Amino acid sequence: MKKKLIVIVMGMMLCMGLLGGCGQTEPKQDSAATGNSETGKQEGTAEEKELTGTIDEIKDFMFVVTDENDTPYSFTFEEKPEGLENISDGDTVTVKYTGTISEVDPFEGEIISIEKTK
Repeated sequence: MKKKLIVIVMGMMLCMGLLGGCGQTEPKQDSAATGNSETGKQEGTAEEKELTGTIDEIKDFMFVVTDENDTPYSFTFEEKPEGLENISDGDTVTVKYTGTISEVDPFEGEIISIEKTK
């Protein structure tokens, strides 16, 4: 009898905990504060950067540049960047971009231009 009562009480407590947890809502953020933080992020990534290396692969939506340390960086795009039509595999290029690049993470930013170097 005691075991049955304990199981029923524990079941009720579990249900109450689930109902109480599902009823919680996150506080809404002030839209002015959110707008300012997004503007700051956009301004922080607007810095123009350059990478010089050799083109390893060109596809319809991306290309891969390997720098002098043999580190490959892939650049993805929706529209072909300026100068890509004049580039082929094996060319040494300088890529101007905004955002961040990583050898393991996907490219986050915008390609400004790509130029063949001599």
